[in-house]
Amino acid sequence: MDEPSPDVLPRPNEGRLDSWKKIAVYLKRDITTVQRWEKREGMPVHRHLHDKMGSVYAFQSELDAWMQGRSGQQSLIAAQPAPSDSGAAPAVRANSIFRSRWAVLAGAAALVVVGVRASIWAKHSDYFWRNPIAGAAYQSVTGFDGRNEAAAVSRDGQFIAFLSDRGGRTDVWVTQAGSGQFHNLTRGLDGEFVNPSIRELGFSPDGSLVTFWLRRQSRPPGEDIGIWAVPTLGGEPKPFLEGAAEATWSPDGKQLAYHTPRPGDPLFIGDGNGPSRSAPIMTAPPGLHSHFPVWAPGNLIYFTKGTLPDQLDVWRVGSRGEDPERITAHASRLTYPVLLNERTLLYLASAADGSGPWVYGMDVERRVPHRLTSGTEQYTSLAASADGRRVIATVSTSQRTLWRLPISDGSAGESAPERIALTTGTGFAPRVGPNYLLYVAAAGTGESIWKISGSAAVQLWAGSDARIIGAPAVSADGRHIAFSVRQHARTLLYTMDSDGSRMRIISDSLQLRGAPAWAPDGASVTTAADDNGVPHLFSVPREGSHPKPIVLGYSVDPTWSPDGRFVIYSGPDIGTKFTVKAATAENAEYSLPQLLLTRGARHLALLPGGRKLVFLQGEIQHKNLWMVDLDTGTLQQVTHMPAEFDLRDFDISTDGREAILERAQARSDVVMIDRPAA
Repeated sequence: MDEPSPDVLPRPNEGRLDSWKKIAVYLKRDITTVQRWEKREGMPVHRHLHDKMGSVYAFQSELDAWMQGRSGQQSLIAAQPAPSDSGAAPAVRANSIFRSRWAVLAGAAALVVVGVRASIWAKHSDYFWRNPIAGAAYQSVTGFDGRNEAAAVSRDGQFIAFLSDRGGRTDVWVTQAGSGQFHNLTRGLDGEFVNPSIRELGFSPDGSLVTFWLRRQSRPPGEDIGIWAVPTLGGEPKPFLEGAAEATWSPDGKQLAYHTPRPGDPLFIGDGNGPSRSAPIMTAPPGLHSHFPVWAPGNLIYFTKGTLPDQLDVWRVGSRGEDPERITAHASRLTYPVLLNERTLLYLASAADGSGPWVYGMDVERRVPHRLTSGTEQYTSLAASADGRRVIATVSTSQRTLWRLPISDGSAGESAPERIALTTGTGFAPRVGPNYLLYVAAAGTGESIWKISGSAAVQLWAGSDARIIGAPAVSADGRHIAFSVRQHARTLLYTMDSDGSRMRIISDSLQLRGAPAWAPDGASVTTAADDNGVPHLFSVPREGSHPKPIVLGYSVDPTWSPDGRFVIYSGPDIGTKFTVKAATAENAEYSLPQLLLTRGARHLALLPGGRKLVFLQGEIQHKNLWMVDLDTGTLQQVTHMPAEFDLRDFDISTDGREAILERAQARSDVVMIDRPAA
């Protein structure tokens, strides 16, 4: 009963069947039969790359072709006559002729089956994919020094807007493609323009306005973020959509989708004439973020969703909030999705080892990711004209260096920081031990950990295609080091002695997040790890026995008090801020002065005695060291760094008299990529 007959073949159709049940109904079989066909006979069934990893889908056209081939094979087998017992020569000759004809027919049928299966394989494997930027013409738009980033392009491809510090501070600039002329549209407007976690710039549908994200520090939290607009040809910037963080126009220019910075980044649909009065069509689960919305043909909105900064994927949802679906499966630092047409998606993502970000491309129906760029340059933004022919990207090269600054009196230092000479030239993620300094450096295709003691520098660890997660951690007595590594799609927690000896992996099962920290007694390492998509703090015994959860809420980047009474950690990003909290080893809340810090480096350091906490605070790309007294709540600024000094990470010496600073210096350019005509 399970074998199909030619007169009940399914009708040709290009539709999509989104479950085993629909596939079985279409083929007029039960679910067990179609699952058996898929497993044993190669029936073309695809699997979704989203959270419901067991769900499947199939295309009716592929099923039709497969069934036609299978039915033809069954018909040929059924047509073969039973063998004769007669020994007469005519019968033998007839049988010989029949076998010859059967061989020809069987060979032809085999070729048909092979052809059908090859076609199915080609479609399933994305065999017909073509790089959408192959053969494109590249042209530099900005040729001046500094940061030129977050570029956007008008729908007709004629105007390009970008953020630049060309005038000494960051402003919104615009140019007409090919003109070589640049105009500052915001001219020192008070506020912060830079937020790498979102698409900061855009154009109105007719190209007459440039819209931009703005945070005004003079406003209270919750009222400080909004989208502003300024005429493309110059004029006065004005608020456009207060309380919104990002926006995207529908293809017909009649509707506007936008999200706010409230928890879950709720997504609204409006008409662009003020906030929507309707309920949001979608809100991300607690602890997750939804950024970079882009309205695509077919009334679909693509966006990124996940945990910041590096556990994100592209999703899409209908404009009424229907059928949310994950499109990619990177779980990486993923930003700037753009659609070149209904099926071709470009986006930026880091690789499994943490390298990048690179430009990726994908057919959204086949969903096979293709990395399109390589080399040492990093792509930091993407945009495309409405017809997909012109792509605008920003390309960045960065340098990270280490500096030292005395803070012995605990007040803002008057002297400039002094650069530390490194054997590797550049370095980042500094951590200080007794009489030595650790840092991370790039090492070929991976990263390495270096130790400086006096004038001697030695490499303690290096891994091919490996990236250090967060920063290494030094035990209280300075004798041991712990560090987390992402390598070959796995995350590993290592420990070693401070001279690099007795190295071992103490955890290979946790999905590690952020930097680890040693417990004060040196018997365990505390680290954040994903648990159902939300990071929590776990205690991992040094001897490598089973990890134990110690903080159940969202928690990353721990710092223990010297007496082991409490652990300080940072909470989830909400808008551009995150909270600092503390808990005892028994997961009871520990009271701290209220701290709401700006997104960026989350490292927290306690001064000797454990009652003063040092942290980074300020704008997203310009911060200073601050200090809070845990007993009185008194805040004090520790450094006053110049505007061009982009402070990304730090540590404090064991005697509390010196700060080691990580500085990032980047040069980025806007690049115009004109794709060849199809």
